[in-house]
Amino acid sequence: MNELTEYIPALYATFWSLVPPLVAIILALITKEVYSSLFIGIVIGGLFYGGLFTAHFSFETSVTHIFNDGLVGVLSDPANIGILIFLVILGIMVCMMNRAGGSSAFGEWASKRIKTRTGAQLVSILLGALIFIDDYFNCLTVGSVMRPVTDSHQISRAKLAYIIDATAAPICIIAPISSWAAAVTGFVESEDGFSVFMKSIPYNYYALLTIFALLMFVILKVDFGPMKLHEDNAAKGDLYTTPDRPYANANPDVIKGNGKVIDLVFPIVSLIICCVIGMIYTGGFFSGTPFIEAFSDCDAPVGLMLGSFFAMVITVFFYAVRKVLPFKESFACIPEGFKAMVPAILILTFAWTLKSMTDSLGAKEYVAGLVNGASGSLLNFLPAIIFLVAIFLAFATGTSWGTFGILIPIVVNTFSGTDNTMMIISISACMAGAVCGDHCSPISDTTIMASAGAQCNHMNHVSTQLPYVVVVAAVSFITYIIAGFIHNPVVPLIIGIVLMTLTIILIKYIVNQKQSNS
Repeated sequence: MNELTEYIPALYATFWSLVPPLVAIILALITKEVYSSLFIGIVIGGLFYGGLFTAHFSFETSVTHIFNDGLVGVLSDPANIGILIFLVILGIMVCMMNRAGGSSAFGEWASKRIKTRTGAQLVSILLGALIFIDDYFNCLTVGSVMRPVTDSHQISRAKLAYIIDATAAPICIIAPISSWAAAVTGFVESEDGFSVFMKSIPYNYYALLTIFALLMFVILKVDFGPMKLHEDNAAKGDLYTTPDRPYANANPDVIKGNGKVIDLVFPIVSLIICCVIGMIYTGGFFSGTPFIEAFSDCDAPVGLMLGSFFAMVITVFFYAVRKVLPFKESFACIPEGFKAMVPAILILTFAWTLKSMTDSLGAKEYVAGLVNGASGSLLNFLPAIIFLVAIFLAFATGTSWGTFGILIPIVVNTFSGTDNTMMIISISACMAGAVCGDHCSPISDTTIMASAGAQCNHMNHVSTQLPYVVVVAAVSFITYIIAGFIHNPVVPLIIGIVLMTLTIILIKYIVNQKQSNS
């Protein structure tokens, strides 16, 4: 392992470092099959690492790198294992809530109060906005709670996945108390990280405009691109639009038993409370660290793992006391919950391995060089440039946090002590671009979680969401050009909202015209 660590591939920090993830993404979009696409990207990364196209190519180095530093490496990372355990426990809890009758009871309660498709989507958005602690937690919780409600109103799984995804990272990145705020704070060195994060929120145009656009799409009933086909089919009773139903086996677990709404609400509330406690525990809160600092310094994967475990234990005893689910049936949910999460776990493992291949080829260093080269003559345009670079990097690597880690230190070094306002705008542009690229990347863990939460075919979610993301990204790009010149958060946001509104109205008009002509 030491020899492999010291080894520097011939293609290190060149454009070739971005080829493996780009190949995986292009294949996934073309074939609609994510497992083989990720695997091919991993293999290409391993071959490049071994020196493909050079005189010193080593097949042995390629293979050992794929397994030792790739698959084995990502599965021996405590943070990754924490996330996988968190996923499995959430799968178990969802299974328990279904078997106890809590999900069914909530569905019946909500169906009496939520009368329209628009109402069901707005409630999903509201719930997504309220669960701002962590994007993984958001995706799976909103999905498990709202899926029966959206199904009853014939909302496609792809639309639910988009709502989940659009209220996961975009909400977390503007929430001061979240795992994302903690991550960003950690990357801002030589500055007050939390203060910088707070000042960047009004400049986070992609996140703010995504939430605004989502509300407009729902209220004005605008669907376009592949999403329109999914929504039209859902109105006819087909929630999937595709023969592939990767989570269909989970449906029989929904049982109409003695459960009440409390049997869904109590586990969810327990999960939120326990996860918050788990996160601040890892940040040293119970050792005297102030709450905000504890959240900033927390180890989110470990905190979520610990919190979800205790929430599961509490739920098991709660159901036993209420006599809606005996101990034996609760523990029978363990393999069922695990099985429900296998598709997400497999895609996540492959995505992490591909990221490992990309990192080992020096993608970070290559992109850092490009950004540093552009920071001189194009100073006022730098926020918009950083926004585009962050989109590309997050899209290609499938990670927002990795993009933060690459670009934020560059921005801080460029502007710290010279132009504080431009530093804030540029950091926000980096955060916004990273969320945007992560939002539409098929190899992003958050996108994968949104698919899992909605129990939607993963590539269906990616292809239906992409046009919506591109529309918001285009408007956000214009706002960052304006912000780079006027250094004011409000004016670009107002212009962005006006442009977003006009764009959505135009899309609605075009869609209606096509419909009337057909």
